[in-house]
Amino acid sequence: MVKLCDSVKNLRNIGGKRFELLQKMGIHTVADLTSYYPRSYEDRSKTTEIRDTARGETNIIQAKVISTPETSKKGEILVTKARLADKSGEITAVWYNQSYIKNNIKKNILYTFVGKVLYEYGVLQIFPTDYFPADSGLPKIVPLYRLPKGMSAKVFRGIMYAAVSSVSLEISENIDVSVLKKYGLCDKATAVKNIHFPESDELFLEARRRLVFEELLGTQTKLARVREENKNRLSLRFEDVSYSEVGLPYTLTEGQVQALSDITSDFASGYGANRLLQGDVGCGKTAVAIIASYICVKNGAQAVIMAPTEVLAKQHLATFGTHFDTLGIKTVLLTGSLKQKEKRLAREQIQDGTARMVVATHAAITDTVVFNNLGLVITDEQHRFGVNQRKKLGAKGELAETPTFPHILVMSATPIPRSLALILYGDLDISSIKTMPKGRQKIDTFAVNDKYRERIIAFAQKEVDKGKQVYFICPRIEENEDDEIMSVLSYADMLGFCLPKAKVAALHGKMSEQDKDDIMRQFSVREIDILVATTVVEVGVNVPNATLMVIENAERFGLSQLHQLRGRVGRGADKSYCVLISNKKGAKKRMNAMTETNDGFELAELDLRLRGAGDFFGTRQHGLPEMKIANLYTDLEILSLVRDALNTCDYKKIITL
Repeated sequence: MVKLCDSVKNLRNIGGKRFELLQKMGIHTVADLTSYYPRSYEDRSKTTEIRDTARGETNIIQAKVISTPETSKKGEILVTKARLADKSGEITAVWYNQSYIKNNIKKNILYTFVGKVLYEYGVLQIFPTDYFPADSGLPKIVPLYRLPKGMSAKVFRGIMYAAVSSVSLEISENIDVSVLKKYGLCDKATAVKNIHFPESDELFLEARRRLVFEELLGTQTKLARVREENKNRLSLRFEDVSYSEVGLPYTLTEGQVQALSDITSDFASGYGANRLLQGDVGCGKTAVAIIASYICVKNGAQAVIMAPTEVLAKQHLATFGTHFDTLGIKTVLLTGSLKQKEKRLAREQIQDGTARMVVATHAAITDTVVFNNLGLVITDEQHRFGVNQRKKLGAKGELAETPTFPHILVMSATPIPRSLALILYGDLDISSIKTMPKGRQKIDTFAVNDKYRERIIAFAQKEVDKGKQVYFICPRIEENEDDEIMSVLSYADMLGFCLPKAKVAALHGKMSEQDKDDIMRQFSVREIDILVATTVVEVGVNVPNATLMVIENAERFGLSQLHQLRGRVGRGADKSYCVLISNKKGAKKRMNAMTETNDGFELAELDLRLRGAGDFFGTRQHGLPEMKIANLYTDLEILSLVRDALNTCDYKKIITL
């Protein structure tokens, strides 16, 4: 009998090429194979008569082969044809470059065929992607998998069927029986068998529910272990200090006050804080980070904030420096683009403790950076960093001149639905700022098609004439003749031609750091009126004088990303606007959602539902665990059961990982 720990090479019909393809799919063992779940299913019990087949679509027919398959050559292509018939009519089956079909398909045998049906040259034809004898006894609900080029669906199903049949008796239970009974879950062997080859709809639903529960329980258990480990790690105890001398120019909101209360409680506990601070664009997270850093520094330790881009890091340097320089708190910048002499000086000041506040990019986690007495680690826009990067920065405290376990504060300006936060940040305590500072205006948002572009450009000129500034966002840097996606470079040229009196500049990720800095500096001091950019301005760019954000091909961005871009305007006292340009009818629901609400948390929930967790931030993020079967929106009910299990049972005993 094949064992789960065996290499897939031990299965029948796995030759060198197939083994290589399986390896590329991340399938090395039989256990890997059986946990490679279908992406969807096809019910082949529901066949269509030949006369009722839908042209241009995939159909499932049951028909008898009424002619011996014949093979001919059409140029370099080998064509095999056979006539099929049922009581309603006849059809020709066609295969390309599959010479073995001639020997596999037998005349006068009834088969089930799956394939696209076309009517060409006066002949009704089916191009089978799969076929099998009607009395084969194979499951009628057929799994469909994501497969690489070179691996046929039929071959892979055969491999999977053999594996599941061989190991079904060997699959041991990894969840405590009392938990299975309490939540009405089927056993593991039944789940594995019926997730791949369901015997019925009911058994499929039972199998999926069980495997989703297991996957979420495993993830949450691992996070619970990390959480407990962190809670027991001694850290520097910070006494609460008055932060009035920091000189914030406004009164803190209720949400900011509560977040600070959470953080100072962590500081006073003597154990390492591990907290996520999330809030909508403009809610004042940076002010909370400044005060938290100030408390750390006043208690004799160092603080570091790590940003995902140099643009954002330099923005933080200016913000933190404004408040700290006059208080004698040395703030230094550490980024990859600094000259070697500047880097060396920054590293020396960090190691000898001269630098009390450090603003950095990924450069902070390099081995050459040694802190003196690190007490607080802040990561901004956490979804841009991997979990390992966060851990590596935190470990800098233990490698410091005075070893410590620093407090960890994770910030995200992308509001995260609670279900996703539990998975992504289940090892962290969560503080959410939901109140906005007074004077923060609602940004009027409009969704239009490209017929309005001339009017939008004219409106941009009016804003510039009033002394205001404008962003135009394009999804691509350069033009591509194969599609109608707007590009930064051609768009900047077009605006320069249409608005000769306005100063237009382009900004994108392929520019050197120096050029990007120069452009952003000029835009910040109003030397540039209109900035045409990619999403490089999505986070951290703060130009209060900008009042108009125009986003071309808006359908190419997720709701959370559109909301982030919209948040670049409305940062001053003037009325601000956001215009979304899209010709895609399929994006209407998302575009309308943007016009109806400025609530980032509400949009985040919708974004998760429409796009899925993997694409929630626009691209799959390093920190998001790969979910093989669970859906973090549709499986909220199962997630709540998992949370209940963890709260009422000993998590160390309910699952074997």
